Amino acid sequence: MSALTDKAKALLDAPVFAAFGTINPDGAPQLSTMWVTRDGDDVLACTLRGRQKERNLRRDNRVSVLLTDPDDGESHVEIRGTATLSESGARELMDDLSQKYRGTPFPEEPADRIRVIVRITPTKLTEHN
Repeated sequence: MSALTDKAKALLDAPVFAAFGTINPDGAPQLSTMWVTRDGDDVLACTLRGRQKERNLRRDNRVSVLLTDPDDGESHVEIRGTATLSESGARELMDDLSQKYRGTPFPEEPADRIRVIVRITPTKLTEHN
């Protein structure tokens, strides 16, 4: 796929919540509202080890992210892709995302809450203006 469009980059760089879709074991869709950002043309999100979306992605790494323009509810970008998961740097990403969305560092968490970075490599991008 080619690079993210300017509109996709602008929405990913702004504190816009994403609808984050994975596939449940029975084939049904599973959606979550997520904080997202980007690293170049990859989309980054963070979740907890053991959450349904994390389990779904370990089994089937296909994912869809929908970002709606806050200034025009009918304008949106959908990014489909494949996800890779990593725990390295996840706490730092949560702090960055919290600064972006809340303006404050992410609160401390118990040691048994293991954060996981979801790195999505886009394979298809659709825009609706």
